[in-house]
Amino acid sequence: MRLGINIVGFDEAAGDLKRHGGLGPELAAVGAAAEAAGVGRLSVMDHYFQMEVLGGAESAMLECYTTLGHLAAHTSTVQLGALVTGVTYRHPGLLAKIVTTLDHLSGGRATLGIGAAWYEREHLGLGVPFPPTAERFERLEETLRICLQMWDPQDDGPFEGRHYQLAETVCVPPPVSAPHPEIMIGGGGEKKTLRLVAQYADACNLTAFTNAEVAHKLEVLRRHCDDLGRDYGRIRKTAMYSGDALRDGDLDGFAKAMTGYAELGIETVIASVPLAGAARWIEERAAPAARRLAELG
Repeated sequence: MRLGINIVGFDEAAGDLKRHGGLGPELAAVGAAAEAAGVGRLSVMDHYFQMEVLGGAESAMLECYTTLGHLAAHTSTVQLGALVTGVTYRHPGLLAKIVTTLDHLSGGRATLGIGAAWYEREHLGLGVPFPPTAERFERLEETLRICLQMWDPQDDGPFEGRHYQLAETVCVPPPVSAPHPEIMIGGGGEKKTLRLVAQYADACNLTAFTNAEVAHKLEVLRRHCDDLGRDYGRIRKTAMYSGDALRDGDLDGFAKAMTGYAELGIETVIASVPLAGAARWIEERAAPAARRLAELG
């Protein structure tokens, strides 16, 4: 079992811009600390505005893929991706090119983390269309199909969908990753999200916070896989960590809580941290936690 780190806030770090010369050095330090700690994944949230629970639009928020490009230049082993991109944020063809570029610049370490989007304020704020939920899921499925077609070296022809029409699905150069960058779908919706995981994804990121919830979501995913003829075992399972033990340095409590996740097949548990002080936190908290997770198998 591995530990992932998700960067979720930039406020305090942005407040020291003059002293630090921008956020770049702090991000680079986080990348170095994550790799030294044995962290498996390093991700950044993808939003135009900061979420309301973390301060809203008045709080600092960096553009996700520019940030990941910077992290790619300052890391060499950790998997990189958004957790997760809202399907409404970028046209699917452009998104495929962006993730392919990240895959090249990182030497094959890109993940396409994607979901149906939910944060209406940022869409209205920047004038980006925010269709109803059902349509967003339709667009999510078409986006997954478009990305897979653009990453298929045998198919650069047109794509004709209900919401997207592409005359040429050309993606040159192709990804470094074989057969393509990892596709991770975030969320725990049982009728739509987990079905899309079963049909299209290499990995899932579950919105569930207890052993019982995780077990239930995984059973739903297994049923979708059975219905679609997909090998459930080929899907990597990840979940967010929401407890206090890791923050408080209680390694025994953290390992005990994660034992159940490991037994259920969760491969990676992801902890969210703000950028300010993250490098030191990773050294002091994440490094020993990553070692304890590795012992769980």
